[in-house]
Amino acid sequence: MTPPTTSNTPDALVRRLREAGCVFAEDEATVLRASAVDAEHLEWLCARRISGAPLEHVVGWVAFGDLHLDVGPGAFVPRQRTLLLARVAVAAARVRGAPTVLEAYAGVAPVATTVRHSVPEARVLAAEIDPVAADYARRNLGTGAAVYRSDSFTAVPDALRGRIDVIAAVPPYVPTTAADLLPREALEHEPDRALFAGDDGLDHVRRLIDRSYDWLADGGVLAIEMNRNQWAAAGRHARRAGFTVRRRSDGHTSVLTATRPRGRRAGHRCR
Repeated sequence: MTPPTTSNTPDALVRRLREAGCVFAEDEATVLRASAVDAEHLEWLCARRISGAPLEHVVGWVAFGDLHLDVGPGAFVPRQRTLLLARVAVAAARVRGAPTVLEAYAGVAPVATTVRHSVPEARVLAAEIDPVAADYARRNLGTGAAVYRSDSFTAVPDALRGRIDVIAAVPPYVPTTAADLLPREALEHEPDRALFAGDDGLDHVRRLIDRSYDWLADGGVLAIEMNRNQWAAAGRHARRAGFTVRRRSDGHTSVLTATRPRGRRAGHRCR
């Protein structure tokens, strides 16, 4: 059934979105109008957004830096805060010559896609266990980039062990006790396994730290996004695993940058 049409003038559209609780109604109206092929399509898009679907799922894309990434229902929507991690990953890749870069817990692969566009000489890989998100990752990365069906390394070829220059990840890091702090649209439209990670939110972070050491090349970098309040605990864990650790932060989100020391054999750990 074709939805009923209504006034789609800018002011009317903004008013409808604002009444539905959209905080950035003007910006969302601009995106909806740019994505609609005609007035009827615009009305359909608007009705879906007002019903509570995330804007990015409604229009099928998200702006991420200079990129437009494909995304849709069932997939975690890349957050703008992840641009910090993308910048860290690009900087780490650029100093490694022709680097091999893996985005673990990739979702639709925002960081890997950014690296592919910014460091053309890089060999770019992504690992994502969810089939819906993995399909979007393949679309965003295009031909020539491998997407493995795993959260981190279980599907990555063993020949890459000890040869990856940069591993970047936004693993789930919301504590299960903090579910009531998330927006309703995230809880209702994004998979739980892309959001939650135990009582302190660090279950996947710790696992990734432990597994990454042997996959990184000498001097390779592991970069992980997390909440600023989680960084101290994650940093201690990374040091115990044998990494040297630095912190990047925008005041709310932190990126743990863990570097594997040169000349230390695989499997060695500091205790």
